[in-house]
Formats: sequence, C-alpha cells, structure tokens
Amino acid sequence: MSEWRNWAGDQRCRPAAVEQPSTVAEISALAAAAAASGGTLKAVGAGHSFTDIALTSGVQLRLDGISGLLHVDREKKQATLAGGTRLHEIPALLAPYGLAMENLGDIDRQSISGAVSTGTHGTGRAFGGIATQIRALTLVTGTGEVLRCSETENAEVFAVARVGLGALGIIVEVTLQCVDAFMLHAVERPEPLAGVLENFAERQSAVDHFEFYWFPHSETALTKTNTRHAPGSLPAGVRPLSRRAHLVDDVLVSNTLFSALCNVTGKFPDVIPRVNRLASRLTGNREFGDASHNVFATTRTVRFREMEYAIPLDQVPNALRDLDTMIKRRGFQISFPVEVRSAAADNIVLSTANNRESGYIAIHQHVKTDPFAYFRAAEEIFRSYDGRPHWGKWHFLQSKDFRGLYPDLEKFCKVRDGLDPKRVFKNTYLERVLP
Repeated sequence: MSEWRNWAGDQRCRPAAVEQPSTVAEISALAAAAAASGGTLKAVGAGHSFTDIALTSGVQLRLDGISGLLHVDREKKQATLAGGTRLHEIPALLAPYGLAMENLGDIDRQSISGAVSTGTHGTGRAFGGIATQIRALTLVTGTGEVLRCSETENAEVFAVARVGLGALGIIVEVTLQCVDAFMLHAVERPEPLAGVLENFAERQSAVDHFEFYWFPHSETALTKTNTRHAPGSLPAGVRPLSRRAHLVDDVLVSNTLFSALCNVTGKFPDVIPRVNRLASRLTGNREFGDASHNVFATTRTVRFREMEYAIPLDQVPNALRDLDTMIKRRGFQISFPVEVRSAAADNIVLSTANNRESGYIAIHQHVKTDPFAYFRAAEEIFRSYDGRPHWGKWHFLQSKDFRGLYPDLEKFCKVRDGLDPKRVFKNTYLERVLP
C-alpha cells in the first residue's frame, strides 16, 4: 500500500487498505466488519492536522465520496452537510440561500468533519470555534450503528462528539447553524507590538474579529481587524482587492517570496532578524472589503509545522512577552511569525475554549527547519498559563497531562466506551492522549 502523508509532509503512514465509500451504509458496514475482525478504521480528511491524529496501520477511510449539501432549513437558517465536504466548498453551497458560516479560520482546505473533530477555530471574542456552530451530527459508531445526536437527541453524545478527536465515530453528517450572508471590512496595519499588547483587551472587544502576527526579532505587530456588514453596506470607497493586488500581496509576497526567504534563511539563519524586521515593514498594510469567506480564509502554499495553545484570554500579553524573552535567551532564530487569535468560551467537553474565554498563540517553523527545541521551550511557557494544545497541532502532552486541563475528560471516555467498545477507531495518537 502506498504511503499517505499529511499536508506538511512529516506525518506518514502505510494503511493496510484504503476505502473510499460513497454511502453511509458502506461506512456502517466497514465499521461493523472492523469490530468483528478486531481491526481498526480511521477516517482522514484533507490531512491538515500537524499531529499524528489521522495516522493508521489499519483501514484508512477517505470521505471525499461523502460530500455536499444535503438539506437546508430556511426558517431556522440551518444547513446539513455530508461529513467529507471541504470548508472551501461550503460558501458556494450556501450562497443560493443567502446564508454563510458564522465564522471561519484562516485555512479552509479541511473537511467539515475533520475541522470539527480537532477543534478548529477562527478569531473573535464573541465567536466560538466551528464546533459551536453545530446543531446536530450523525456518527457511525464503532459497532456500525448510525447515530444522530443533538441537544435533544442522544444529548450525552452530542455534548462530547462536537470535538471528538475521531475517537467516537465517523462523522457522516453535520447540521450547521448559519447566519445571513455578510461582508467583512478588513483593515490590516503594522503597529508597535508594545502598544497592541498594552491595549490587547480593548482591541479584542472593540471589533468583531481581531488578530495579529508578530515576527520574532521585530517590534511590530501586523494587525488584522475585520468588521461585519450586511451585503451592500460596506463603508464608502471600500472594495474587494483587485486581481493585481491579490496576486502581489497574497500570491507573490505571502507565498512565493516568503517561500524563497525561508529557503535562504534556512541556509543562513543569522540573517533572520534582519529579514523579519524588513517583512514587518513591507507587509500587512491594506484595506478592503468582500464576502466573509473571501476575507477570513487565505491561501497557504509555504509548508510549515505548527504548535498552538489556548490560554486564558487576559494572559496573552504576558505569555507573548515570556515567549519573546525565551527566544532571545535561547538564541533561537525564528523566521515564521507568531499568530494571536481569540474565541468565546463554550461548553464542549474537549474544546480548547471549554468554560474559558481563550486567547490562541500559534507558533510555526518551516518544514525544512527542525522545530522541536523551539516548540518544547514554548510549550513550557504555554503550560505555565494552563494552556490547552490544539488537538491537530504539535504538542508533547500525554493522557496524564490532560486530566487537569479538562474537568469532564472522564465523561468523554465513558461515552467513548459506549460508542467504540472494541476501539475500532484507535491509533497511537489516541492511545497517547486519552486515558
């Protein structure tokens, strides 16, 4: 069997078999067969997780054949999608109904089931992760049962399955709570990092969506502010990016040039501080407006590894200062920017924002650069703030570490025992992070 790799190319496996079902009944039969034979079954989406969460030596299940819009409830503004549907496909599916997803992350290549399972999120103090938009979902369990759950149907499963890590079943359908289609007014500006950190709480509350990037070895934050507007109500003079501007800013500078710089700095790391300071001056200064999904999501062609931790929102400035101090003390040369976002608290058992308004700090390294000394040192800082790692991004925690981070972890495990008693969906990642 050929080797499977994730998007970054560093997580690899050779499944014993690959199945590409086109119906839920086929998936149910595969799960039942795995349970009967003592085998394993692992669904894989777009491969955008940086951890080994999708790896398997058993049967790999590719959900591309389980895709598309299944139903729309116009009155409730809810849309039911097949589990293999990619996030970037959803805007066009919802457009005829005048609907949109409430919030998105900055990458939209993932499948909806994969994004939900790993706790993918966007930014905005008043907005939860993608899993909070789920109103119902349908799982194929480890016995082959097709189980629908919501707040009123199999509620105990619904409470944990929205961020289920692939441990509870194969998500074959999700019902999203949508909103009326909207526009975003985007303002991207370089600002002094010290001022952004000093006024961090106010910046988060003043706008709908706020985030920033910081290139280590520089004193500049590249801020991104997105304000929601009804279609046709953008401020005067605010327009979508021209084709030329998109080509120059998002293709040539953000991807092609940045890729070339990463290759150069990988060979000559001593130039990284100068390159970072130059990048902070030359990028992140524009204003435009467009349909929400065109602003939320960006194209990423430069391959990297990523670690992201959720910490209490009010502790983000302190953690960033600690990170800066650590980088200087250890003499690390870091070419990739640090990304800072936020999310509202939620009640999903294994959500990184469970019962906590959260700030997210993401660090990256180019795929050709060994990231692990940097990642381990950063993880020590994040853990000192009771940080919870993104389930789909690099971390070094094990099951014992998660007991104190998630008060209802035992509840999750009990539901897992009921849905997958023979551990059809197990792999080395789940064995490492779950009791």
